Amino acid sequence: MGVFKATFVVGFFTLVSRLGGFVRDALMLSIIGVGPIMDAFIVAFKFPNFFRRISAEGAFSSAFVPIYSGLQAKEGKTIAFEFAKQAFAIMGIILLIFVACFEIFTPQLMRVFAPGLLETQERFQMAVDFTRITFPYILFISLASLMGGVLNSLGKFAAWSAAPILLNVIMIASMLLLAPWVGGHGVALAWGVFISGVAQFVLLWISLYRNRHVMIIVKPQLTENIKILFRKMVPGIIGAGVFQINVFVDMWIGSFLAVGGLTYIHVADRLNQLPLSVIGIAISTAFLPTLSGLFQTGKQQEATQELRRAISYAMLMTVPAATALFLLSLPITKVLFQRGAFTMADSIATAHTIEAFVIGLPAYVLAKVLSTGFFARQDTTTPVIVGIICVVVNFCLNLLFMKPLAHVGIALATTISSWVNVTLLILMLKRSKISLLDKMMRMTLVKILICCIAMAAVLQLIYAKIKTHIVDCFGVVPWILLTILIAIGMVVYFSSAHLVRLISFTELLAILRRRKS
Repeated sequence: MGVFKATFVVGFFTLVSRLGGFVRDALMLSIIGVGPIMDAFIVAFKFPNFFRRISAEGAFSSAFVPIYSGLQAKEGKTIAFEFAKQAFAIMGIILLIFVACFEIFTPQLMRVFAPGLLETQERFQMAVDFTRITFPYILFISLASLMGGVLNSLGKFAAWSAAPILLNVIMIASMLLLAPWVGGHGVALAWGVFISGVAQFVLLWISLYRNRHVMIIVKPQLTENIKILFRKMVPGIIGAGVFQINVFVDMWIGSFLAVGGLTYIHVADRLNQLPLSVIGIAISTAFLPTLSGLFQTGKQQEATQELRRAISYAMLMTVPAATALFLLSLPITKVLFQRGAFTMADSIATAHTIEAFVIGLPAYVLAKVLSTGFFARQDTTTPVIVGIICVVVNFCLNLLFMKPLAHVGIALATTISSWVNVTLLILMLKRSKISLLDKMMRMTLVKILICCIAMAAVLQLIYAKIKTHIVDCFGVVPWILLTILIAIGMVVYFSSAHLVRLISFTELLAILRRRKS
């Protein structure tokens, strides 16, 4: 599967998953509302998600895929899959022990990572109970990610990209169907997370089986390749997961906010994560096997050009998305979430948080893509240095901004630290003689900014005319008007991009025709 098609497949399924996540969150906020139950569940949901995004989407996959791809290219699929089975067995044992310890010490860990919850004993106890149900999710999703890495290396991207859709479907079903039987909507959501982990594991196992790779438990052995894998993983936990570590720092600080503050951050982050997941993760997932092959065969010039291409794709889509989210934060929040127990005051608070987050959206995506340049060379040590610096910066800024700006300050601190992250990653790549900002790249970025300014001007002009019909009205009219507004913004942006020769509709149509034929 080509990189263009792979990016499209990953991006499509990720988009479907994220849209399902919006439906899930809208139902949660409508039924539960902003309050202690929602805050407690958000904390319980963040624990397994934090480790998922580091292991399943970060350190583990970033270390595993290059090694597996290298073995597959040099020694064949059989040897590579034997390595995968060994990794599966050892990871399974480690994760079982890790989950068991976490279950035993959940109250103590909650006091460390979310100490502010202790101010309300009921909220603290709910967070502990919910976390004990959700946390085993990390066992199943991490093993599923290993199988997803094998499938990606085989050029099969659909199953691993589609798996998160099950999370949203099962959580929605659990909230609607299990709540009367398990003691409330919060408990039902927690069980939905656990069940979805099992379901995703089964889906990936079946997908591997259908591709003639049967993942079985073997006697674990610390082979040389396994040792290399874990050596690469340990620093990668910080390097690949710097943004997620910052999210955890945000949760630690956010636990001291008034009730509802964690919910505003969660909802804003959900909107912010949409382009990050669809664009950043899709591009890094699709380009990692290609970059790994180029670097391992000594083709650094071609690999650098491929990395520039990945950055161009990312910025082409991310900068306009950030611009539109910033300008339309309130109408988007209102249309998506304001119903039931979620009020206009909640929409306004969330919108301000979104504005602070999306200023850093290009940085979040760039960091994901730039990290791929290190992982493809099996260099997971360098991002550790950058990661530690950014965590310290984020923590200090959180302390500085939390009191005057509350939840908005936490989002702003994350944004600033993310731009520091990107700047340092670019400088470190340059030291490795991988120069990304050549004349063509700078020209591309200037063209993207020009197109975004044109789009922003049109959006602002039209929104000023129809604002009251979106913000002050309910029903289908705000949905229609917002959809039309976003569509107009897309038309203006891509038309401008065509005029400045940033993209070519003719070339795009030719590519699509070739795909069909």
